[in-house]
Parts: sequence; C-alpha cells; structure tokens
Amino acid sequence: MLSVRDFLRRQCALPALLLLGLAAGSNCQAGTILGHSDQCGVTQESCGEGDCCEDPCCDLDSCSGLGCGETGLMSGLLSLNPFQGTTPCFDDFISPMSNPVFFEDPRTVSELRPMFVHHNIPAGAGGGHANVIALQIRAAITERLSLIATKDGFIMSTNDVVDDGWADVSLGLKYGLIQDVENQRLLSAGLTFELPVGTPRALQGNGDGEFNLFLTGGLEFLEHWHFLSATGFRLPTDTSAENQVWYWSGHIDRKFGERFYGLVEMNWYHYMSNGNAGIPGIGGGDFFNLGSPGIAGDDMATVAFGTKFKPSANTELGVAYEIPMTSREDLMRNRTTVDFILRF
Repeated sequence: MLSVRDFLRRQCALPALLLLGLAAGSNCQAGTILGHSDQCGVTQESCGEGDCCEDPCCDLDSCSGLGCGETGLMSGLLSLNPFQGTTPCFDDFISPMSNPVFFEDPRTVSELRPMFVHHNIPAGAGGGHANVIALQIRAAITERLSLIATKDGFIMSTNDVVDDGWADVSLGLKYGLIQDVENQRLLSAGLTFELPVGTPRALQGNGDGEFNLFLTGGLEFLEHWHFLSATGFRLPTDTSAENQVWYWSGHIDRKFGERFYGLVEMNWYHYMSNGNAGIPGIGGGDFFNLGSPGIAGDDMATVAFGTKFKPSANTELGVAYEIPMTSREDLMRNRTTVDFILRF
C-alpha cells in the first residue's frame, strides 16, 4: 500500500521532471537546508538522515528542483523552460532596483524582467526627460552558471541632446562562486559585453563596445532583512569614445508580512578616464557612456527608495525613486524605475 510519504514524494517529482527533464528520483541529501517555500506556506525544513523530509515541498536534489504548489498556468510555463530552473533556496531575497544595467542579482535565476525607467534630466544637460522601455533576460544554464542580457530597449526623449532611438545591447555570463543555503549567503562574478548597436542620436552606438567585469553578493541578516552589494569596472575598447567607470551599488531591504518589502539603495560612479566625445564635464551615469572630456577623477552618487510586492515566489513588482546625492547630476535630476519579474 502506498504510504503518505511516498505519495508526497511522487507528487513533488512531477513538476521537477517537467522543468528539468530529469529521470524520476528522490534522494534529498541529509542535512540539506531548503529555502523558504512561500508558495507552499511552509518555512525552512531540514532533510533527515538517509531519507527525504516529509514536507511536500521537500526539494529533490539539494534544492535544485521545483517545490510543490505550482499549478495551472505557472506550471505550464515552467514545463516549457529549456534551461535550469530558478532554485527556490533563496526566494526570500528580492532583486535590486536602481542602477538596473549593472546592479546584478547574485542569485542564479531564469527570468524575464520588463521595466520602465523615467529620467528627469538637469537643465545643465538640456532639461526635459527620457523614458526607457526595456526587457532583461536571464537564463540559468546550470545551478551556478547563467546567461544574462542586462541592457536593451527603446529610448523616448524630450531632451535636446538625447533623441529617440534604440539602446545598445549587453550580453554576458554570471557564475555563482558561493551559494550558502544554510546561512543564506551568496557571491557571484560575471562579465558582460555591450554591443554598440544602438541609435547614435539617442547617445547609443558610440565606440567599439564596452566590457563590464563585476562581483555581486548578498546575505540575510537579523530577521527579514537582506543586504546586496555589487561592484564592477566598465572598460570600453575605445577610450576616446567612452569613459572608463568604476561603480559600486548597495541595497538593504526588510520584508513586511508575507509579500511586501521596503528598500533603500545607494550607487556610486567614479570616472577613471576622459574621452574625446560627449558633453564636456557631463558623464553618462549608468545607462549612458558619453566619452566626455574633463571628468576623470570625478564622482557621482545617488540614493533610491522603493518598495516591492511579491504576488508569488516566482514574481516581483517594484517601484523606486532615485535622486543624486552629489552636486554632480550628469543626466539624472531624478529617476523613477518600475519593474516586473517573472521567474521560471
């Protein structure tokens, strides 16, 4: 006769098979600590010695599979994912909002992230505003390695300097160096390359491309608090057309209840080189790289305040408002970012 434990084990195996295309099996490793499984209404559990835990959300292989509870449309979408699914082991974290092209989530995720960014541009750079509609894509190849597409989209502007047009496209890889599930700590490294395929009148398509080398990490501390931090170097292949930039971003959030988060973020940009193009004395910040002269050694810093709502463990909806902290504003008097994340 089929026991309750065997029945639950088989029910949990089905969605993991659909997502990963693995043969049936259920060897939860002893001592493995599982991430929060909000979709099942349970908290962290530990597998017992030599057998799987009885929790129906017990993961199949060290948290690499999909927990029970996903049904209907979401289950169907997950079954179509040709890549490694997002691990549920760190689903109590949220993704950062500001510096959206370079502040990379340290987790290995498969997701679609449409976003809308509204810039109000300082009068010294022509005034007006610029809106960006973009879609970021991340696809986990393994539990540690993922493909990331962090920049694309279309720019709509009323500014005299920035015109309407397509943005450049950035593609790359990210690798998880540390994935400490028990202590909820993460560290990843990555490399992207920005293809100069955008519209020149939108201040895109200049130079011969730009490398971005970065580290990003995160940890959970106290109760319901999370810290994320990333740093990297933007290294254009043509330093006369684009500036070299060193950046750092930090994020702190607190979870309220089961679905809401409040967050604060800071971003710092240090211009390491001058270019021979762009607007003299005005840098591009994060989304643009103007290759401006007269800015080597200068710094720009911003602060952002926002909130996120998680309708489920696989989705996030966020909004953040960002302003400069320094007298240098470059192309951002203030900025509002709205994003939606669907993970697979």
